[in-house]
Amino acid sequence: MPIKNLGTHVGPGKERKMGGEAIEEEDVDDPKSSLICSFDSSDDHLRRTGTKWTAVAHIVAGVIGAGVLSLAWSIAQLGWILGPLCILLFATITLISSALLADCYRHPDPEHGPIRNKSFMDAAKLYLGKKDQLIIGVMAQVGLYGGAVAYTVTAASSVNAILKASCHHREGPDALCEYGDSFYILLFGFIQILVSQIPDFHSMRWLSVSAAVMSFSYSFIENGTIKGSMTGVPGSDLSSKLWAAFTALGDIAFSYPFSLILLEIEDTLKSPPPENKTMKAASVTAVSITTFFYICCGCVGYAAFGDDTPGNLLAGIGFYEHYWLVGFANACIVFHLVGGYQIYAQAVFATAERLFTEKYPNSRLLEKSYSVHFPWLSALRTNLFRLSFRTTYVASATAIAIYFPYFNSVIGVLGAVNFWPLVVYFPVEMYCVQRRIEAWSREWILLRAFSITGLIISVMGTIGSIEELISAKLS
Repeated sequence: MPIKNLGTHVGPGKERKMGGEAIEEEDVDDPKSSLICSFDSSDDHLRRTGTKWTAVAHIVAGVIGAGVLSLAWSIAQLGWILGPLCILLFATITLISSALLADCYRHPDPEHGPIRNKSFMDAAKLYLGKKDQLIIGVMAQVGLYGGAVAYTVTAASSVNAILKASCHHREGPDALCEYGDSFYILLFGFIQILVSQIPDFHSMRWLSVSAAVMSFSYSFIENGTIKGSMTGVPGSDLSSKLWAAFTALGDIAFSYPFSLILLEIEDTLKSPPPENKTMKAASVTAVSITTFFYICCGCVGYAAFGDDTPGNLLAGIGFYEHYWLVGFANACIVFHLVGGYQIYAQAVFATAERLFTEKYPNSRLLEKSYSVHFPWLSALRTNLFRLSFRTTYVASATAIAIYFPYFNSVIGVLGAVNFWPLVVYFPVEMYCVQRRIEAWSREWILLRAFSITGLIISVMGTIGSIEELISAKLS
């Protein structure tokens, strides 16, 4: 298949379509248009300029988010031995999974040359076929959508914590300082509607870097004493202890994986060196950073509060004497979640817009573009489909967050249900096809053992988290 050279000048007044938008070619010689008119020679795509460190920023912004605040509670349920070991276990699983998936970005095609898989869905279709792609697609979109709900709940909880800490500081620890979550959920949703108009990953590097910096900021804020026990918080009976421990696994599962956005991030990387090599290096760096901060938040949080460790570390503790510190930490969380939300939402937006473009290539919803101007920011180009779909998506996630504002239960269910299929099983299957791994070979057996381990963890986390969610809703 011949590749068109889209980087050449075609004359004044001509237009070229890209992503459903018309771009005026008369601006090709304008230095300000150099970014728009610089295309990758291997495909019809803007030139990729990402590096290891931009990939690290995307991963950290996407991974260190809502789940980090539940880690102290998770370690409290598992104890000093099993808790840290589980964090290291999930870090190891995430690294293995990311390495397998990174190798699936390019697929050698003897007729047309290497094929780029620009998303998890593209890779699933190429390696596993349309049936598995459909299954993955449903699970992936539900997982990403659930992540939007969890981030919304967490942001509102953090705003609530800022207000409560300030109120108790002014009026004393016994004052009745109650603030509902609904208004702040709606406010966060409104902000996300505006931010969602950012076109794609390539246009949000600044947001990812800012969000990553904010995640570092609040991860260092803890108390200083040592509490807790080797076996964790004692349960009223064996079943309650097991449910809590299983929910903790689901919460940790939610905190780590980034498989759904890995290929989108890898598609931003320049080459040489090969994209998979850069992506693996970025994954090791990002997961190492993430694990360090998880140990800080989880272990230090449990050491500080012991059996009284709250589900949301910063929203559940008053710190009345240091209310400003709690306020700063929660403000960092909110700012981080604005960017983290978009890391996952952009993957959904890209899939929806690509499918709509393929089905309705001449739709005026995509062809007619508008410029949206924000103070102190560059104008953003959008179209009616982007505006309506993204607004509806954010609005519906916000509505569900209002109905299920249960922090630990929501992220536990989301983490556990999608962990095995999306983080372990499908990446393993795609890698086996891509590398033509023979059945019952040593590598095949190791990969199957890896997949079975992920399945067991996912089942335990799902059972515990669903039980916790039902109990929270009935209480």
